[in-house]
Amino acid sequence: MADRALRGMRLGTQSMESAAGAELAERREAVYDCPVGHELRMPFSTEAEIPAIWECHCGATALLREGGRPDETPVRHVRTHWDMLLERRSIAELEKLLEERLQVLRASRLAS
Repeated sequence: MADRALRGMRLGTQSMESAAGAELAERREAVYDCPVGHELRMPFSTEAEIPAIWECHCGATALLREGGRPDETPVRHVRTHWDMLLERRSIAELEKLLEERLQVLRASRLAS
C-alpha cells in the first residue's frame, strides 16, 4: 500500500499530464469596438460562431468590427397593474366604483 501512495501530490487538484506535444485548435481573432473607445481582441476557434456583441471590461456593449450590426429585438412593453385593470374595466366603471368606495368611507367616518 505504501508503494502506491503519491507523496507530495494533492490528488484532484493537479494533473500528471503535460501540455508538451499537444496540438492547439486553429484560432482566429475577433476585434470588438467599444463606444467608449476601447478595442477588444478575443481569440475564437475557427469552428466557433463569433457573437456580434461582447461586453467590454468597462461594462459597455462592444460591437464586432467586421460584422453587421445585430438585429434590434423589439422592446416588450411591461404590463402594469393599471394596464391589466383597464383590460377588465372601463374608465366609467372605475369612476363609479371609486365613488361607491368614497361613499362607504365617508359613511364610516360619520358613524364614528
